[in-house]
Amino acid sequence: MKVFVFDLLAYGEQLEHLKVGGELPYPLPKKYFKPEIAARTYAEHLEAWEELDHLGYDGVGFNEHHCSPYGLMNSPNLLAAAAAQRTKRLKLLIYGNLLPLHEPLRLAEELAMLDCMSNGRLISGFARGIPREYQVHNVLLAQSRARFEEAFDIITRAWTEEVFSYQGEFWSYKDVAMWPRPVQQPRPPIWMPVVGSKESIEFAARHDLPITPGLGRSRGLRDDIIRYYARCLEQAGHRITPDHLSLGISAYVAGSKAEAVREMGPYHLYFNQTLFSHGNFTETELQRQTGYASAASTDYVSPENRRAAQFAREDFRGLTMADVERQAEQMPWGTAAEVTERIIEAADTAGADNVQISLNRGVLPHEMFIEQIRRFARDVLPALQAHKIETVSLTQEVPA
Repeated sequence: MKVFVFDLLAYGEQLEHLKVGGELPYPLPKKYFKPEIAARTYAEHLEAWEELDHLGYDGVGFNEHHCSPYGLMNSPNLLAAAAAQRTKRLKLLIYGNLLPLHEPLRLAEELAMLDCMSNGRLISGFARGIPREYQVHNVLLAQSRARFEEAFDIITRAWTEEVFSYQGEFWSYKDVAMWPRPVQQPRPPIWMPVVGSKESIEFAARHDLPITPGLGRSRGLRDDIIRYYARCLEQAGHRITPDHLSLGISAYVAGSKAEAVREMGPYHLYFNQTLFSHGNFTETELQRQTGYASAASTDYVSPENRRAAQFAREDFRGLTMADVERQAEQMPWGTAAEVTERIIEAADTAGADNVQISLNRGVLPHEMFIEQIRRFARDVLPALQAHKIETVSLTQEVPA
């Protein structure tokens, strides 16, 4: 199994004290931003990624967000460029560039540069992004999917064709021969995060792209996504394998379950109550009203999992420590043995040979993050990397 650490790179100071009526103000004005905190945040996370490389993790993952302390990753490509020069073997998973918001040829060029700078260590994640990002960049939510698909076509053609021309709805090019080209041929691996919409699942399956089903949320919804994805792969002439799947998992290694909850619980609460959805709306129904999601986006979901597919705000905004204690009973929080067992069980049941472990969700102090990286590497990582997932057992009902 390949083990990545997924790092949200949140602003390195808690801002709960700024909340008004239970919400962090949006937009959050300049007066609340401290440049020294941002500078320290970047330096600490790059140091942590060096430690991942040194300790033998397979990769680091990070993504793109704008205008929020939720994540200081406005340009994930800049972070990848810095990491490429400070690591030797670590895979760099940009998960991902938000294709609808940027000029796609420029992205293709930057990603090719990154693959050269890292000597072929890039995994290029492509994502649509959350509604807040569209407000920031003044792009219509209703155009999101069409822009994503057009940008995907342009980037992959720029990487692989000798010379290409393109006449699209949003972007057009004539007689382009891109320099430099990626080290990895015919192109770097492309992964795609899937929160739950059927159109994203179908697109990933048509193009045979690995996915992260549900991004670490409800297990039932995750399983529905995997089953539907497997059917769509079959229809496109492909066959699902464990390398098609990666799981997002929050983990914390401690002396006991109670110790893990006591130490990690407050940061988990801060992430859910304050950071997650800052300036954003997560509800599927609201996203349908804007045209970001279709009316049929979740019609493949089983009846018992439809609540999870709604992504209701109150499910995380109203989280309490008592809720965290209950959730932790089923999570890989606790002793190294339990963390190992639960991660392997999750990977086995999903049929995923890749995991993306979150070790610092909610602005852990740097010392705690580094300690988790080291404890996990010493006590959990070897068993995970020695474990091989052979089949996607969830898809037994999928016709051959």
